[in-house]
Amino acid sequence: MKFRKRDKGEASEVFTDSLNDILFILLMFFLIVATLANPNVVKVGIPRGTKDTKAKQNIIVSIDNQQQFYIGARRVDVSSIDSSLTFEIDRYKATVDTPTVVINADTSAYYGEVFRIMRLSKRAGAKVVANVK
Repeated sequence: MKFRKRDKGEASEVFTDSLNDILFILLMFFLIVATLANPNVVKVGIPRGTKDTKAKQNIIVSIDNQQQFYIGARRVDVSSIDSSLTFEIDRYKATVDTPTVVINADTSAYYGEVFRIMRLSKRAGAKVVANVK
C-alpha cells in the first residue's frame, strides 16, 4: 500500500463569497438603523426674531465708464455727490447702526473719484466695500 504525502504548499481554502454578501447586508442594516435611531436628541427652543430687528441695508454707489455717478438707480450730478451721499448715509443710520456703502466702479473710472467716495463714506460713519469691474 502506497500512501501519498501531502505537499506543504497545498492548503485547504474556505470560500467566503456568501459570507461577504451576508456581511455587506449586515453593514447596511446597522448603518441605516444608526442614522434613524438617535437616542441623544435634546429638544432645544429655537429663538424667534422680533419685528424690530434691523435689516442690513447697503447704499450702492456706481461709477460708469463716462464718469457718471449713481446712488442706487438714481443718477447724481458730480457736483452734488458729496451732499447726496451724506444725506443717504444719514437716512440709513436711522434704521441701521452702521450702513455699508458698496462702490461699483468701472475699470476706466478715475480712482481719485473712487477714493473720494470712500473717504466721504468713512467720514459719515459708514463701512465701505469697493468693487471694481
